[in-house]
Amino acid sequence: MKSLRILAWGSVGLALTVVVLGAWVRLSHAGLGCPDWPGCYGEITWPDTSEEITVANEAYPDRPVSIPKAWKEMLHRYVAGSLMLLVYAIAFLTYRRRQELPGAFPLALGIAALITLQAAFGMWTVTLKLLPLVVTAHLLGGMATFSLLVWQALRLKPTAGDGTGSRPGAASLRGPLIAGLVLLVGQIALGGWTSSNYAALACTEFPTCNGEWWPEPDFAEGFTLAREIGVDYEGGVLDYSARVAIHTAHRIGAVVVTAWMLLLCFLLATRGRVSAGMVLGSALLLQVALGVANVLGSLPLPVAVAHNGGAALLLAVLVVLLRPPIMRR
Repeated sequence: MKSLRILAWGSVGLALTVVVLGAWVRLSHAGLGCPDWPGCYGEITWPDTSEEITVANEAYPDRPVSIPKAWKEMLHRYVAGSLMLLVYAIAFLTYRRRQELPGAFPLALGIAALITLQAAFGMWTVTLKLLPLVVTAHLLGGMATFSLLVWQALRLKPTAGDGTGSRPGAASLRGPLIAGLVLLVGQIALGGWTSSNYAALACTEFPTCNGEWWPEPDFAEGFTLAREIGVDYEGGVLDYSARVAIHTAHRIGAVVVTAWMLLLCFLLATRGRVSAGMVLGSALLLQVALGVANVLGSLPLPVAVAHNGGAALLLAVLVVLLRPPIMRR
């Protein structure tokens, strides 16, 4: 049981690494650093000799080799592949212990199916040339995988008492916590849509947007999900008004989520869970500060990557607060 718990928590750490690496690749414009999949210009690693680079440039004349971008993309693929193997291993081990850990295998199998789908989205991200809907779905899939791995690790955690994992006030807060989780997922989707459409810098001031409170956003164009396949979406294709609409929606979502999370902090405190409220409040404050810093600092790469990691941290906090029953006898 101990070794399985170690693997489960190891998968959580590796999944967080994959999420952060994915953000780093996307935000450093390396998402098409390798124009093919799963290799890179036909190589297992990436072209690094003059001969290999010449051959690669001839094969992909519209996407000349950029080694700094190529190795970032392949690093992300290697780490994601390692996570996939670890998830499969956990599924196999839970299958072997399915009598001892009822319910463990179906969850592990579901995560294995999800991460397989994630690999497909990774491929489509490249082959469909950063199609915003695919990139956003890939981000959401990564966050879902991370959250489920946290859930799995918590269920395998030993606990004193009857193993139900219940806490004071847990039942009465379950509804508000689930609502907060839904709102946060929606906000992460808006963040992914903002990033994949290159709208993060559509507004360069805070709290106003380029000197205006409401700079004539084009929501219809900004939130048209179905886009032409075959177009290279690197750098974005939307006009100013459409990007402003996306950015504005993300800001509105941030206000809604922040208000709800603050309410959750208050509810936790009034039910004797002050420490939990402080942890949630601290994660929220960090995320808001990173979001504002992205605007005022014109999207500095370390801050933008940390903003993605902060979203994963908030998800993890909510999952922990919704801690599931322990899978043990």
